[in-house]
Amino acid sequence: MIYADRADAGRRLAHELRDLRDQDVVVLGLPRGGVPVAAEVASALHAPLDIEVVRKLGAPAQPEVALGAIAEDSGARVLNERLLRATGTGEEELASVEAAERTELARRARAYRGGRPPLSVAGRTVVIVDDGIATGATARAACRSARQRHAERIVLAVPVAPGGDDGGVRADADAFVCPERPADFMAVGQFYRDFRPTTDDEVVACLRRGNSREVTVPAGRVRLGGELTVPADAVGMVVFAHGSGSSRHSPRNRFVADALNGAGLGTLLFDLLTDEEGADRANVFDIGLLAGRLADATAWLTAAPEGPGASLPVGWFGASTGAAAALWAAAEPGSPVAAVVSRGGRPDLAGERLADVTAPTLLIIGGNDPQAIELNHSARRSLGPAEHELSVVPGATHLFEEPGALSQVAELARDWFLRHLAPAGR
Repeated sequence: MIYADRADAGRRLAHELRDLRDQDVVVLGLPRGGVPVAAEVASALHAPLDIEVVRKLGAPAQPEVALGAIAEDSGARVLNERLLRATGTGEEELASVEAAERTELARRARAYRGGRPPLSVAGRTVVIVDDGIATGATARAACRSARQRHAERIVLAVPVAPGGDDGGVRADADAFVCPERPADFMAVGQFYRDFRPTTDDEVVACLRRGNSREVTVPAGRVRLGGELTVPADAVGMVVFAHGSGSSRHSPRNRFVADALNGAGLGTLLFDLLTDEEGADRANVFDIGLLAGRLADATAWLTAAPEGPGASLPVGWFGASTGAAAALWAAAEPGSPVAAVVSRGGRPDLAGERLADVTAPTLLIIGGNDPQAIELNHSARRSLGPAEHELSVVPGATHLFEEPGALSQVAELARDWFLRHLAPAGR
């Protein structure tokens, strides 16, 4: 089997692991290439995602020769005794190599997690994922690290490995899952059409979205597709209300959601309308209907056993007509929302309800979007006594397509939500 890329390999590997879905599982990806694979596995299993940083121990005079590998825990080490003898590497030389690699290992762990401590694996099933196995040294080191952290069961899962010899991985894992064991194995990249190196930024992005799961949101008589992401250290939740016939797959909203996840804010992106409803353009501008769906989604989120419950404050992020829906719903007596952000929105469509909005509201518009500027300034004058601000992104048009414009939107939204959902600050 040839995989299209690491994401494709992850989806196929997840199918082999489907019996673990919704169990007490933690998925650990091996940076860098194993993390995109692990992200797909974690999403399919509805499991949290973290990393297990491992480093190869290269021979002093031949760093490309792997003498073994180490993982984050000091005792998690695998050595190739045959190569140690063949290269004449003594204990002092090996200790020097290991010390340097442990320094780099610690640096990468901090950079990837952003200073967050590793997820606890004690008493849980741990699925360790890489994009493939060549020698097995790094995979074995990762398994030993999880064992030292008191994992109850360790499953090593990779898309491809050499046929026959398993590199000794079965000695360190309770189960080994590998759908492809070709006899003609020469290198992991041989079994991928796209095997470009994974970057540090891609690892961080995967971790930010690593706790994402597809969900079904009940709203009255309909069921709406959604994607729920709850970082391990979440300080608040933000529900997105898209507009103008868009969906939970909106690339602009997903860009902002990624930035919020990185700041410790959970997100729920969901479809405000079913496919059939979306075909009727009138529904896109039925602000009352959209506001009701937003309120229903929020009620489900705070009550759902798999969600954060009532323990975390909730904000709403609206775009275009979705912004009007957010403000419409925020005007309802007893509204649960703690803060609202509008991106290029149509707050004017909330009409007289603006005067009843009590949640702190941030209106974000582009400096080259004259219609939105006029409508948002007018809407701001109609807002109630609660705190509200209007921020203009210089040079941006309605869709914030200019270089850096959407990043400014994400930063403004992030700071607003952190300010009002996590007053203690981060």
